[in-house]
Amino acid sequence: MTRNHHYDVVVLGGGTAGELAAGELAQAGRGVALVENRLVGGESPYFACVPSKSLLLSARRGETWELAVARRDEVTGHLDDDPVVARMAEGGVTVLRGWGRVTAPGVIDVDGTEHRFTDLVVATGSAPLRPAVDGLASVPTWTSDEALTVPDLPRRLVILGGGPVGCEMAQIYASFGSQVTVIESSGRLLTAEAPFTGEILADALRRMGVDLRLGAELARVERGTVGLRLWLSDGGALDADRILVAAGRRPRTDGLGLENLGVTVPPGHPLPVDETCQVVAPGAGTGGVWAAGDVTGVARTAHAARYQARVVVSNVLGKRREADYRAVPRVVYTTPTVYSVGVSPVLAEERGIDLLTAGYDLSATARAAVEVDERGRVELYADRNRGLLIGAAAVGLYAEEWMSEIALAIRAETPIGLLTDVVHAFPTYGESIEAPLRSLAERL
Repeated sequence: MTRNHHYDVVVLGGGTAGELAAGELAQAGRGVALVENRLVGGESPYFACVPSKSLLLSARRGETWELAVARRDEVTGHLDDDPVVARMAEGGVTVLRGWGRVTAPGVIDVDGTEHRFTDLVVATGSAPLRPAVDGLASVPTWTSDEALTVPDLPRRLVILGGGPVGCEMAQIYASFGSQVTVIESSGRLLTAEAPFTGEILADALRRMGVDLRLGAELARVERGTVGLRLWLSDGGALDADRILVAAGRRPRTDGLGLENLGVTVPPGHPLPVDETCQVVAPGAGTGGVWAAGDVTGVARTAHAARYQARVVVSNVLGKRREADYRAVPRVVYTTPTVYSVGVSPVLAEERGIDLLTAGYDLSATARAAVEVDERGRVELYADRNRGLLIGAAAVGLYAEEWMSEIALAIRAETPIGLLTDVVHAFPTYGESIEAPLRSLAERL
């Protein structure tokens, strides 16, 4: 084993969080190495956010599949991270390609070469979960990685999971002509969010021809004479050419050697972090062990990863900053968009919060008439005891844009009385929050 450089900071994982943390720490004058065994930039630009949004846009525009794929491959840089690596190097970051494993406090091995560090930032992301279904491992399957990189358009596609990824994939492939079936074991889509969001989205998908098998599970799968044969827990059966597994993700913590720092977590469990994004129970002899992104299990989105990365950067530089997740948006970029922020009714019930709800149908806005828009709704949630807005959900065109002020209001704990005095331009979807705000103010 050879020995190499000592770095102020080693960032393990070059995804959304890792790339940002490494770049900003180097800009601040720290000696930084970024370790990545795949593509620098991570899931979001190559296998997730960017290609899926590109395909969804192509679907809305009515483009052909061939044009959509070409456009997707262009915006993802044809899975070439050389420009990103060059930019990182220009910014002072040493990119170490390979698998990194901590071997002792302050020491990391990258494919046989030892490097030393003072601070370690773990940003290894997450990996798709594969359910334990009889026969599933022996038939062709996709995760979103394959579904968003290959040129294939299956004639019959079955999607396991009715969460954000499953819903986006269903709309993409149904838009381009695939016969799509979604299997979701719970009774509705988007189970973590307000019930109306899944109901409206389910209606939109059904009108596109998507077959929703809600409340059923995949029991068994095997190769048929033509394609695949699937048996469901409700006694039904399906034929498919491809199965797309979108049944959740698990943090990547296995094989990192973190136990050599005194950090031990069960396989598939997130790294526990405190309010500064420092890993709980870092080992003696290290300057600090930090984590950001999906590996923490907190608010698993690219924008949350970027937020945590900036929290880490501030704290590594000695400027204490605490993360606040009260107003991190959760968005499903289907048509219509599903937007959620803060506490959902599901979470409020779990926490025993006395929740006040007020809603408004988007069809009542002048903007909906102009857009010839279809079904949509916004709901706002307040904590009766605190008298503050703590959550919201919306389904509608461009909701990811016009709901941002609600995220700010939740984060800033803006008095609801003040929010009712905000004037919105006419005609906009933003007007739809005015009536529920007034309703909440009157009842508090």
